[in-house]
Amino acid sequence: MSELRTIEKGALLQRQGTKVQWIFKVHSGLIRSFFVDELGKEHVFMFAPENWVVADLEAVGFDAPCTLNIEALEPSMIEFIPIVNIAQSMGGMDGGAQEFNRLIRNTGTLQRRVLLLLSSNALERYEYFLKTYPDLSPRLTQKLIASYLGVTPQRLSAIRAERVGKSSARYESM
Repeated sequence: MSELRTIEKGALLQRQGTKVQWIFKVHSGLIRSFFVDELGKEHVFMFAPENWVVADLEAVGFDAPCTLNIEALEPSMIEFIPIVNIAQSMGGMDGGAQEFNRLIRNTGTLQRRVLLLLSSNALERYEYFLKTYPDLSPRLTQKLIASYLGVTPQRLSAIRAERVGKSSARYESM
């Protein structure tokens, strides 16, 4: 059952590293979702004004700890909607729970991609691409992969060479 709460400016509704329990709907006020990288730099993922909904969908979809912090930027009226309620209501539909999980995982993958674009270098983005889409690399042109990563095809070639060099260096040191 959802619950409407008055939230003070500066309050954290969700903290990085915790388990996701809620989806937040903003009735009034303003919240933001953001994360802090390994270097301590903040990266804003999104702002949520009135009538927007925000949650860490990557954490929900992959049953992982939160990547995002969610903070009230203004005094706000927020509806806390339990994740379990949404999954249960979808479970009553034919294939609804499976469809909900698939949708959340897909959206979570998109969230991760945006966070990587904000905070990582091209090699890290390429590693994530290979992990997320292990079978796609042979099916896509270098130009398409480079576009996905936000680099030139020439930079992608250099990244691939860099990866091969790192792999070779590991075997040589053994």
